Amino acid sequence: MKRQNVMIKGTKSGLSLQLNDRCSYEDILIELEEKLAEFQGLEESPLISVRILTGNRYLNPEQEEEIKELIRQKQNLIVEEIDSNVISKEEAKTVIESQEVTSVATIVRSGQILEVPGDLLLVGDVNPGGTVRAGGNIFIMGALKGIAHAGYTGRNEAVIVASFMTPSQLRISDCISRSPDHYDQEERHQMECAYIDRNHQIIIDRLQVLKHLRPNITRFKGGHYYG
Repeated sequence: MKRQNVMIKGTKSGLSLQLNDRCSYEDILIELEEKLAEFQGLEESPLISVRILTGNRYLNPEQEEEIKELIRQKQNLIVEEIDSNVISKEEAKTVIESQEVTSVATIVRSGQILEVPGDLLLVGDVNPGGTVRAGGNIFIMGALKGIAHAGYTGRNEAVIVASFMTPSQLRISDCISRSPDHYDQEERHQMECAYIDRNHQIIIDRLQVLKHLRPNITRFKGGHYYG
């Protein structure tokens, strides 16, 4: 029995297209076009969401667009997602960089911008007018008096931690918080953290709350705790 190169299954959310990852790309296109012909005459029906599963097959951007265009020709079909088990070297490098912790010992002065793709561990201060940006979390072993932007790639779960939290502005993902008009110095004697709450507002709280709010924040493994 000939193996199908394109298997179409109905799901609660629409259609699932499973592509054979062991045949040629050209065979995929031929069979996909044949299978899609079955949807002729359904143009007046509601839009149907399509999820494409490529398995261990890597599709480059041009191939992805070609398949999307083939499906778009059927007016009632729309591609919501292309799911693959493999990624390109460039994509893998980006993922690795986004998970790395960059340690820097310096003072970020007015007009300076310090940016890293992953987490930032800064040993030093961020002076007024200075800016630190990270794709992940920001940890400042010093005073934050300037601007800090964590999760700039869209990571809402990112946090900002500082020994002395007196920023001119805090940003996490697309959420922005202005500096209060007045800081009570008596309340700023301990490390604090900033995070996005359920109402999509930036909250500044004691550092101790992080272990409950972000239990998976640390990537360090091993070691023992005594006491």
